[in-house]
Amino acid sequence: MPGIYIHIPFCKQKCTYCDFHFSTTFESYRERMMHCIVNELIHRKESIQNNVIKTIYFGGGTPSLLTENELKIIIETIYSHFLVNDTAEITLEANPDDIDLEKVEMWAHSGINRLSIGLQSFNPSVMKWMNRAHTVEQSLSCIPTAQKAGIKNISIDLIYGLPDLTIADWENEIDTALQLGVQHISAYCLTIEEKTALASWVKSKKINAPSNEIQALQFEVLQQKLKNAGFDHYEISNFGLPDFYSKHNSSYWKGEAYLGVGPSAHSFDGKYRSWNIANNTQYMKGIESEDPAYDFELLTPENRFNELLLVGLRTQWGVDLQQLSYILPLPTVFNTTLSDFITKGWISQNESRIRLTNEGKSWADKIAQDLFVL
Repeated sequence: MPGIYIHIPFCKQKCTYCDFHFSTTFESYRERMMHCIVNELIHRKESIQNNVIKTIYFGGGTPSLLTENELKIIIETIYSHFLVNDTAEITLEANPDDIDLEKVEMWAHSGINRLSIGLQSFNPSVMKWMNRAHTVEQSLSCIPTAQKAGIKNISIDLIYGLPDLTIADWENEIDTALQLGVQHISAYCLTIEEKTALASWVKSKKINAPSNEIQALQFEVLQQKLKNAGFDHYEISNFGLPDFYSKHNSSYWKGEAYLGVGPSAHSFDGKYRSWNIANNTQYMKGIESEDPAYDFELLTPENRFNELLLVGLRTQWGVDLQQLSYILPLPTVFNTTLSDFITKGWISQNESRIRLTNEGKSWADKIAQDLFVL
């Protein structure tokens, strides 16, 4: 059990593209929510037994809205009830407008040793339609501030494939990020999720959805520029300097077990996947009544086969065919489809391990889906 994920369901405002679970009106029950998250941690410690925790990840939502006392209570609860590795990676997701020297020093003093900063863009017009709360100036200043406070492991998020984003614009975004001296970049292609403001704008023609061709070209630009800068492309959307991969997220991609607490948080123990209800009120009522509101599923061999394939192919480590065959015998159609992808140059094979080629990375989801067992 390498990791614990804590979902903080608070945000200042809603971004137009976001479909994560959070609330912007949380002050009236803020203390109650913190109490419930702490209680859930305590009540679920038996699920981890004596496993050593290697990573702790504060996600959301916007965990950088936590007060010093709230953060301290959660971290102290984890250290009091779990075995935590002395060199554990402890990540806090933060927005640029929440970052100042005093706050980052407080985070570092609390044990945070890695920041994941949601920059998304350095373009003021893009940030405006995204409804981001921070300014370009805050994006540019927050990283030097975090570095000054002693945080030496900093990741930033960027989004490409945006409406009207040109190749030159995207190159400028990447160059600006590299000039800031970060160790890790997570770059996501814009997806238009249902029930978001962005989906409504695209449907009404207020904004034009970018073409697949432009998005693919921007992905290629991203790969080349970051490779030239010394970053390893270790997962489809993630690039890190050597020794600065996200240990927490890598455990997900390798199919390792983890515990998730807070509303909407997911957990996985190797056989069962569970997820808390994505409703703050019902989540708190469930914790307080000692009848938590969650769902779970026992993963079938087909589920485990497909998940290992889908997630593994997205990483530089690829997938071990022997490991797949321990779950299910490889079907004839699987071997035939795999041979076709190798012939196309989308997959390479070294002994029993298969990996996506650079060309294949542009088709990662399609390749995995075509190899799924039904």
